[in-house]
Amino acid sequence: MALFQRRPQTSDPVSYTTVGLNKTVLLVGLGNPGKEYEGTRHNIGFACMDFFVNANSDMGAWLEKKDLKCLFANGQLGQTRVLAIKPTTFMNLSGEAVQAVMNFYKIPAGQVVAVHDELDIDFGHIRTRLGGSSAGHNGIKSISQHISEDYGRIRIGIGPKPHPEMDSADFVLQKFTQKELGHMPALTREVGAILSEYAFGGQLPNETRSFLI
Repeated sequence: MALFQRRPQTSDPVSYTTVGLNKTVLLVGLGNPGKEYEGTRHNIGFACMDFFVNANSDMGAWLEKKDLKCLFANGQLGQTRVLAIKPTTFMNLSGEAVQAVMNFYKIPAGQVVAVHDELDIDFGHIRTRLGGSSAGHNGIKSISQHISEDYGRIRIGIGPKPHPEMDSADFVLQKFTQKELGHMPALTREVGAILSEYAFGGQLPNETRSFLI
């Protein structure tokens, strides 16, 4: 049985709405293609989407869709059709893949969620929201330019930089530290739970979560 197939349970009273059979959501993990970028902070969106797809047997395997400029997987959670993608463009062109998939499957921006790294949030915290600015993130900037800002964000904290004067581009392209890697299972599980809650409930909350104990 897949890890996230059941309707999630929460200690807080949340009203989940059963979405229609014809509803489709698009989940986007952001990162750069190529082995040299694997394990870097900027590719945490890819890592979380890999976990989500692998943990849900109904999602199937990743397939390359050259015409849609992405790796693609799809399945069903509850009564929601779920499309997951990892753009095969580089980060600053991510919007091309997102727009191509949205146009092909006729998905509105409000049913899209992007998972990405966020330098302005400390490691250990995840913030979710609908809409907003790019905060300098090139992948988010590209998506917003192509489809508007009216889509969901799962912002994974990777900060702060060890030294304020360090170039941000250099920092995000570094590998996670051994200590951070030790928390990676908890991080990917928490993001997977958020994505599952979204698929079942249909809404992305405006909140901050911590996965560090």
